[in-house]
Formats: sequence, C-alpha cells, structure tokens
Amino acid sequence: MKKRLATMIAIVFCFGIAVAGNAESAKGKKMTIKGYVLDSACLFTRNLKKPVSSQCALECAGGGSPLVILADDDTVYLPIDSKMPAQGQNFRLIKVAGKFVKISGTVYERGSSKAIVMDSIEESKER
Repeated sequence: MKKRLATMIAIVFCFGIAVAGNAESAKGKKMTIKGYVLDSACLFTRNLKKPVSSQCALECAGGGSPLVILADDDTVYLPIDSKMPAQGQNFRLIKVAGKFVKISGTVYERGSSKAIVMDSIEESKER
C-alpha cells in the first residue's frame, strides 16, 4: 500500500511539473509579420528567398507539403492551429500561396523554431 501511495504521489508530482513547464512554454506574443508564403520543401531543399511561382507553391501544397511564411528577416514561421485536435493551415494559406503577405497573430517559440497562430492574412504590396 505504501509503495502504491508513493508511486501515485510521484505521478502527481511529475504531472504538476509537466503542466507548469507547458504553461511556461505556451506564452505567445502578438505580432504582425510580412513575408512570402511558400512550400516548406522548396524553401529548404532549394534555398529559396521567394517562391518560384504561385503555381509551384499551389502544386506542392496540393501534394501535402506544408506552406510556411518566410519573413523578410529570413525567419521561417510554421502556421499552426490553436485548437485541439489541431489541423493543418494550408487551407487558409492556399489563396495567397506564392505571394507576399502580412499576417497578424500569436507567435510561439521553441528552441530555434517559430510558429504562428494566424488571426488575419492579407496580401501585401508594401514590402
């Protein structure tokens, strides 16, 4: 009985630490970013600075490749969902694939990666 109680206390303690750690990492920052919406595979394998074409980005997205935002400062933002279960965000970016955009939302960082929960997306002529 004592062993079982000690195990239960350890589980509750570990769960509390995990929840506290997740709460700390879940702090996002409201931001507006500008950049190109392009296919993640081409971004990395072809070292693109901007999309080859909208058609290319659309074809890759249609094949299941995630669309990402390459900001002016060369930061890559992965569009994510804040709801659980989460869903991919290509359906929201498809209309601006291959274009320069302005996106407002909440940015999250983990290690050297950045992700954004998008509130608004609009094509931008202004760079």
